[in-house]
Amino acid sequence: MNRLAGRVAIITGSALGIGAASAARLAQEGARVVLADINLSMAEEQARSLVDQGFEAVAHQVDISSESNIKDLYRFVLERYAKVDILHNNAANTIPSQTAGDMGVATMDVDLWDRAFSVTTRGTMLMIKHALGPMLEAGKGSIISTSSTGSLVGDLFLPAYASSKAAINTLTLYVAAQYGKRGIRANVISPGATLTPTFKAGNSPEQCAQIERHELTPYLGEPEDIAAVVAFLASDDARYVTGQNIVADGGYISHMPHVADSYHLFDASPDSRNV
Repeated sequence: MNRLAGRVAIITGSALGIGAASAARLAQEGARVVLADINLSMAEEQARSLVDQGFEAVAHQVDISSESNIKDLYRFVLERYAKVDILHNNAANTIPSQTAGDMGVATMDVDLWDRAFSVTTRGTMLMIKHALGPMLEAGKGSIISTSSTGSLVGDLFLPAYASSKAAINTLTLYVAAQYGKRGIRANVISPGATLTPTFKAGNSPEQCAQIERHELTPYLGEPEDIAAVVAFLASDDARYVTGQNIVADGGYISHMPHVADSYHLFDASPDSRNV
């Protein structure tokens, strides 16, 4: 658990959920972590918790829709640490007023659509843009962006959010292609249902049970499950992995739609074995 000793990692959207879990895991792996979030007080709380455990962590406020904010973040990191080894783009526009209106395309509010892209996609691009300078100077770096299984399959809800994530998938391919020969790796993680505070606030126990029934694992994901993939991609264990979309969803989108409804027909199923 010391694969990232001496490295500097920036994690956006790190005040809670997957971002906070990723910051903790990278710190546990030896990285010096910068928790960047628009909610400074919560990011500071996470950073203090890590420092109290003996890790090196610091918080910095950033609004990733603002390039000047992002420049300030990188100025702070480079003045403090003189390098950036790892960037985890986890921030996205998931505030309730945004997701509540992200429904049918026929009734889509164009301003809501634009907000999804101005934060989630544009912000990710800007974070990558300003990470590339110090990474290219060092001749190495790992860029990891949080996408979504919603960017890979169709659904009834959140078309703006999912489309903004799909754009990140393509952006990642371009970054991997343009800068791979210069030591930069770029990958995406597409989580499925993950029990973050945001997910739990937006889904009832009945909805969670419905999703779990269609997963191939006997449980929903935890933020720490995604953080483990982030740590792998950030490390030299993934030195030969770039331009990839790693789906971490308990097998949710890997099978035919009828599987969950047909377990009783399969003699090795949990139902038939009374497990």
